[in-house]
Amino acid sequence: MFRRQLLPWEYGVRNLIRRPIRTALTLGALTTVILLIFVVVGFIRGLEKSLAVSGDPAAVLVYSLGAEDNMENSAIPARTPALLTASLESVQKRFGMLHVSPELYLGTRIQTGDESKGGLGLIRGVTQTAPLVRRGVRIIKGTWPGPGEVIVGKLVAAKLGCKPSNVEIGQEVTIEKQKWRVSGQFSAGGAAYESEIWCRLPDFQQSLKRQDLSVVAILLKPGASSADVELFCKERTDLELQAISETSYYQSLQKHYKPMRILAWIVVFLVSGAGVFAGLNMMYGAIAGRVREIATLQAIGYRRRAILISIIQEGTLLAAAGALLAGFIAYIFLNGIAVRFTMGAFALRIDGVSLLLGCGVGLLLGVIGAIPPAIKALRLPVAESLKSI
Repeated sequence: MFRRQLLPWEYGVRNLIRRPIRTALTLGALTTVILLIFVVVGFIRGLEKSLAVSGDPAAVLVYSLGAEDNMENSAIPARTPALLTASLESVQKRFGMLHVSPELYLGTRIQTGDESKGGLGLIRGVTQTAPLVRRGVRIIKGTWPGPGEVIVGKLVAAKLGCKPSNVEIGQEVTIEKQKWRVSGQFSAGGAAYESEIWCRLPDFQQSLKRQDLSVVAILLKPGASSADVELFCKERTDLELQAISETSYYQSLQKHYKPMRILAWIVVFLVSGAGVFAGLNMMYGAIAGRVREIATLQAIGYRRRAILISIIQEGTLLAAAGALLAGFIAYIFLNGIAVRFTMGAFALRIDGVSLLLGCGVGLLLGVIGAIPPAIKALRLPVAESLKSI
């Protein structure tokens, strides 16, 4: 008997068009599953980027020895910046201004607008030298804060869980029972600072009735090493200070969030597994009504392998369409959406890696979902299948 090699490519495409309702339902299910994968992968990528871009290789953080990795627990003397600049020659200096930023850092509840509940926010008291050290910071709206004013990061609204209009320029926020006027908004290239509120250091110290600092950020000269600062802190045991490069500090935070990333990948695996079962269910239903058609193809000379390839083609085409649709929705509507987190807030990142993973998993779902039901249908005797209704 003459055996045909492969079914025409158009056959699989026409089969999808012949059953528009079933095709639409399958496409919708695949798109939903792949979209969930995009969300989880975008969450992971956004968190990783936020921590990666927060550190400046030339910056060093000096804080209390007993604070460990939590800057909020740090308390160092107000004279620390002067001691550091007097003892270290590696501090960057331009136009007579030392690139040293004394800061007071605190996490506390903040009320916005008429809201009585408010949300937990991160406040940083800074001086005008802060942007010299935090070189990624750019004012995008308004002005630098004056007395009784604050400048907010562009992700502050997401961190506080409030409406963006509540932290617009001219609005008031309540911090430690004191009202502050919003003078502007800043961005930091995706760094963790974007979920913080900055105000003048003297005003913040007065509000908290504190004279100490939490951290001193230093920008080093090109070619200088953080080892000099670390050595100074070890020699001055009376100050009880420790120093760490800013990149190392945020790398240590990545280790803390490693279980969260592992959990997110487990979610991707579980969602993919659910998608496989959903695809199997849909494909079993689709192929169960085509048993007679498949037997007819075998009767006229097509090999089982050719029919299997055609069925996989249909599943792959559906999965590819679902992946492209989900990728479009994710990139247009989800990319850059702010997400609240313990460290502050960050934006979902639907980048090339996210798109590659999402589309790859989608195509895999289409292939895996089509094979088992197709094999089951092809194993049925041709004569028995031709008699089926």
